Amino acid sequence: MLHLRNYQLRHLQKRVRNFSSLSYNDIISGKYDVSKAFPITDQEKALVRKLHDGLVKQDRATLARAITLVESTHRRKKLLGQILLQYVITDLSTSKSNTLRIGLSGPPGAGKSTFIETFGTYLTEHHDLKVAVLAVDPSSNRTGGSLLGDKTRMTYLSRNPKAYIRPSPAQGTLGGVTRTTTEAMMLCETAGYDVVIVETVGVGQSEVAVSDMTDIFLLLIPPASGDELQGIKRGIVELVDMVIINKADGDLLPAARRLQAEYTSAMKFVPRKHTLWKQKVRRVSSISGDGISDLWSMIKDFYELMSSSAELTKLRKEQRAIWMWNHIRESVLEVFASNSNVARALPVLEGRVKNCEITPGLACDLLLSNYFKSSKIL
Repeated sequence: MLHLRNYQLRHLQKRVRNFSSLSYNDIISGKYDVSKAFPITDQEKALVRKLHDGLVKQDRATLARAITLVESTHRRKKLLGQILLQYVITDLSTSKSNTLRIGLSGPPGAGKSTFIETFGTYLTEHHDLKVAVLAVDPSSNRTGGSLLGDKTRMTYLSRNPKAYIRPSPAQGTLGGVTRTTTEAMMLCETAGYDVVIVETVGVGQSEVAVSDMTDIFLLLIPPASGDELQGIKRGIVELVDMVIINKADGDLLPAARRLQAEYTSAMKFVPRKHTLWKQKVRRVSSISGDGISDLWSMIKDFYELMSSSAELTKLRKEQRAIWMWNHIRESVLEVFASNSNVARALPVLEGRVKNCEITPGLACDLLLSNYFKSSKIL
């Protein structure tokens, strides 16, 4: 909904006023204290410091509380979450975190949860790595609720002390990846996790969203998912770094081999996502564990190749810019919707659009005109 409540409008006004107190040179040079731009009480400072110290000490309970804080839509908690993230990003820039970010998507029924449990267990038991799983579940368009059942399906991994599973609702976000997914990923890195896996809803724009926030993107598909043309015409193959054919066991093994051959052939006509890496196709079995070891070796090869050539550093810089623009789009929409002229004209124009009296594009132009005519935008 475009309409904002009064407290949300006051929060937006305060955000702009606080930043207006900073000079241009202060912002560009980075020589400013975020707590001065956003004044908080001593109690709130103590809370942020406690959470930050707990993350540095790799405390799981603190990580859970920190993610809850950054996911909150409450205006004050949202502010505290951003201040905490400012401390976190400073730590990450100085410590040069080596956390591997893995994105995973796939159609429903591909076996994503089973694969993550098998893969995560392999990393913790055979390589002594700490694994964090950020699982995004679809939210109902009617009630806004989510099942959040990933922990239930990853029973063994959820009890593993070296693993952390955090289900989050999509909250209607396009692509099934929330705005706070990237922020939760940063918190997991600060908490000392070696591998962060982002599992998405696996529909629509999720592949684009995950590709813009992870180092390597895996597409998991079942053997009976159609021929290679299905993947090409959806444009998914151009976004992924590896195509993984799951359930390659039992009666489905011949179908998995055939699909692997088809996708391998199709990859010849797909442009490279990275200049140094050609997309791979592998098959695994999440039940027997076949192919998991070879898959991890290939992921490590990708990570080492990208790191040694500075491509990974370049990729992460570009991703941070994308995250910034995502925040800008969300905030600009909030500011636009909070304008009094827009709030008055919106119901009328929306009704005319529904009755086919005016085109949606023209209604948009009229709303923007009312917005810019305002003497006081905020």
